[in-house]
Formats: sequence, structure tokens, C-alpha cells
Amino acid sequence: MSSGAAPRLRALQRHLGSSEGRAMELVSSPLTTHVLDTASGLPAQGLCLRLSRLEDHGQQWMELRKSYTDSDGRCPGLLPAGPMKAGTYKLSFDTEGYWKKRGQESFYPYVEVVFTITNETHRFHVPLLLSPWSYTTYRGS
Repeated sequence: MSSGAAPRLRALQRHLGSSEGRAMELVSSPLTTHVLDTASGLPAQGLCLRLSRLEDHGQQWMELRKSYTDSDGRCPGLLPAGPMKAGTYKLSFDTEGYWKKRGQESFYPYVEVVFTITNETHRFHVPLLLSPWSYTTYRGS
């Protein structure tokens, strides 16, 4: 393994296997996210994101929170502890700003993940795997 790959692999393993960090995050918010920069194999630190909820019978997005990912690519405390209000939510990730800070051109200026919450007592985790030319998301656990 090359000398540059070993630190990235260790960071990725810590990121994916950190149950301690996930446990703390779950206690503080019913909604969590984390972003992994798949081009480097490292967490996407400093990525700006916004959480919004659809209001006015589906006509208007209301921004609930603006935040940045931490050194582990996570964004704890998106919502206060307790049940989420049922409805349609959107996580908007400023991917263009993230890649520009790294001197990297990218294809997607932002990524918006829209999802619906019907069970207010569940917890929700929305990961984002990101490269300059692609992204993947899914409902995590």
C-alpha cells in the first residue's frame, strides 16, 4: 500500500466504524448526516449544508438550520432532541463551495436530498458519498 493510501484507509475505517461518534450523534438529534469525500477517501470536512422543511401545504421551503460538517464529515445537532415533525424535508449540500476550496472543478454545484418523515419517533440518517463527478445517498441506520 502506498504511503499516501494508508492514512486515508485508516481515516475511512475510523469514519465507517466509529460507533462511539454515532451514539453521541443519535442522542442529540433525530436526524443525522455524514459526508464522505470518495475522491480522497476522507470525511468531507467543512461542507456547508442547510436543512429545510416544506411548509404551506407544499408551497414553501422553510430553512431550519445552516451548518458545516465537522472533522469527521458529520453534522451533529441538526435538530433538537425529541421527535421530528412529520413532513417533507430537504438537505442541501453546497458541493461547489466544498470542491472550490480544494481547487477542484466539479459537475454538481449542489446536492439536494429530499425525503419524507411519516413516523415521528424514528431516527433518520442520511449519508452522502461525494466525488467531483458523482454522488450517492441512501437512508442509513
